[in-house]
Amino acid sequence: MNAHPRTGLFGRPVLTATIVVAVLAGAGIGGVALANRDKSDPPQWQSAPAAAPSSVPKKSPAPKGQEEEPAAADAISMSATGDIIMGSAPNKLPARGGDGFFDSVRDGLKADLVMGNLEQPLTGDTGSSKCGSPPRANCFAFRAPPSYAKHLKEAGFQLLNTANNHSNDYGRQGYKNTAQALEDAGLKHTGAQGQITVAEVKGVKVAAVGFSSYAGANNLNDLDAAREVVAKAAEQADLVVVQVHMGAEGSDKNHVRSGHELFFGEDRGDPKAFSRAVIDAGADVVVGHGPHVLRGMEFYKDRLIAYSLGNFAGGGKTLSNTGVLKYGAILHVSLKPDGSWAGGKVVSTFMSPVGVPTADEDGKSRDLIADLSADDFGDTAAKIGEDGSISPPG
Repeated sequence: MNAHPRTGLFGRPVLTATIVVAVLAGAGIGGVALANRDKSDPPQWQSAPAAAPSSVPKKSPAPKGQEEEPAAADAISMSATGDIIMGSAPNKLPARGGDGFFDSVRDGLKADLVMGNLEQPLTGDTGSSKCGSPPRANCFAFRAPPSYAKHLKEAGFQLLNTANNHSNDYGRQGYKNTAQALEDAGLKHTGAQGQITVAEVKGVKVAAVGFSSYAGANNLNDLDAAREVVAKAAEQADLVVVQVHMGAEGSDKNHVRSGHELFFGEDRGDPKAFSRAVIDAGADVVVGHGPHVLRGMEFYKDRLIAYSLGNFAGGGKTLSNTGVLKYGAILHVSLKPDGSWAGGKVVSTFMSPVGVPTADEDGKSRDLIADLSADDFGDTAAKIGEDGSISPPG
């Protein structure tokens, strides 16, 4: 990679890079049980990235009688969740067609930019389920009707990550249908290989990039390529959010260890090495999901890494909600336009017996994250207050 320092928006040093996008190897599987591979070609579904600004133009005074554009906010707030499955057609869909599915957590999601990990296609039956017909045993292919995008919109979501092991459950067409359903509902999405999604929030540009170990997404196991796409995102925006589906899964996988994590022979990345690499390249926060359990949080170079936000929704009993598997969290982060920390909070949630996301007034998720952070990261652990507030160590 040929890189050199430059000054981006708000005087923030970023990297420019010559980007070489490779076709990434991988396969989609059912992430809640045995690995069942679908070796079909990955979809190449990506929106055109915003043009990279070469400098911050000086604003000319507005003509008399016209208002100037508002200045960028001193800080913006973002919220994010872990895995979202609203149900699985045809016979595992929530009551009332999904109406009210997110009511309990709607207030907890509120932020300037609300993000989630959509771990299912929004599509009809494309005839290309990875599990075959009739479905193979121990294979899980999820889908919800495209109309369910409205439930995400009504809940307050604005940007959904699709880089995970279920986005291709119904093949290339199912993925395209998902993207179309989200766009029709006015929702942004990120996660396809090479895709950088930019949202402007209160005058601040935020780029989101999704990673996983599966075909069609940015590959979390190719650190050189990861650095390059994040550096490119930093050229296009003031803040960079990395969404990443990483780590082995299961009720005993809530600790972050050094090295690569395997799940039924699949390499699900080295969470620590990946997170540090993308922060070095320009990411301002790393939002992790994939293990189906909560994990701890730490700061690296004053940037927050949330290693897993757990299960947020498993409508139609699609995700196990026994023991620690029932708990999730809404992560709130406030950042200044230069990426510096302005505050954060953990909002505790759990899945009801039928998988509906539910606000947890007892704060169980908060307590779990606090304990895991201290156990796994020591001096770099995020401090979680009794009110759920997040603060850097030291």
